[in-house]
Amino acid sequence: MLVNIMALRHSAFYSPLLMTMAGGFLKQEGLEYNYQLVTPEKTVDGSIKDGSCHLAQSAVAASFSALEAGKANPFVHFAQINNRDGFFIASRNPEPDFSWQDLKDKKVLVDHFFQPYAMLKYGLHQHGVSFSDFEVIDAGGVDAIVQAFLDGEADYVHMQGPVPQQLTHEGKAFVVAAVGEAVGPVAFSSLCASPQWLKTDMAKIFMRAYQKASEFLLVASAEEIAAKEIEAGFFPNINPKILAETIRDYQNLGCWDNDPVIPQSSYENLLDVFEFNQLVTERYSYEKVIVQPPLG
Repeated sequence: MLVNIMALRHSAFYSPLLMTMAGGFLKQEGLEYNYQLVTPEKTVDGSIKDGSCHLAQSAVAASFSALEAGKANPFVHFAQINNRDGFFIASRNPEPDFSWQDLKDKKVLVDHFFQPYAMLKYGLHQHGVSFSDFEVIDAGGVDAIVQAFLDGEADYVHMQGPVPQQLTHEGKAFVVAAVGEAVGPVAFSSLCASPQWLKTDMAKIFMRAYQKASEFLLVASAEEIAAKEIEAGFFPNINPKILAETIRDYQNLGCWDNDPVIPQSSYENLLDVFEFNQLVTERYSYEKVIVQPPLG
């Protein structure tokens, strides 16, 4: 059987899903996989609707826009990938005593993708800082953000791993903070699929593999996970040592868990973030967005 998997973004942050594929856990269960990133023409919504995608790496918050518009989502979220934000703040200079207050009156390149943008605003608020305290720069996509920082356009940059770790390795930036620490546990990234697919045998088989991969991530060393024959194959342009450092950072943050259930407490924290950002007008019920994983 071939399972078609789509990803909203590609990063070591999503190692529970990547390891399910790269670690051979799907193969052990008799599944082959096809993995692709979303494009403007090939979206998660559209691909799940037309059946070309069985499941996707997304975010629980991705359901809010449709709910706000009074529309039904074609998918539900059934398993947790990360229970914390995975973005870092990197400085142009080493700052071992960095405080969030140090951003004041500085220039900061900020990833404006909907969820990391909202998380950063909320995390700053938790530390008594707001976007009005510094100059927020929107350079565009990830590559443009990196190039803008290298061109000297800001004092700090807001990025997902392994990019800041790579820049640190090159001596061009220094990771000084993690947004995940500032925000705390939250229903960040997830696996989603149609309710119909979740009733299939394939869904149950996939979940067995996913759970095994998630358990492996909690006991394996970062170097073992990032090995050339395993996850490094998904990041051909990243030094395996840098990839291992990124994975270790996420392990230390406590982003991953071997329980695939998305906790209601984490969902409520997510609603707190989106209410603060005025991105939801009501607290949608857990059951409206999330279902239990297809275990068995």
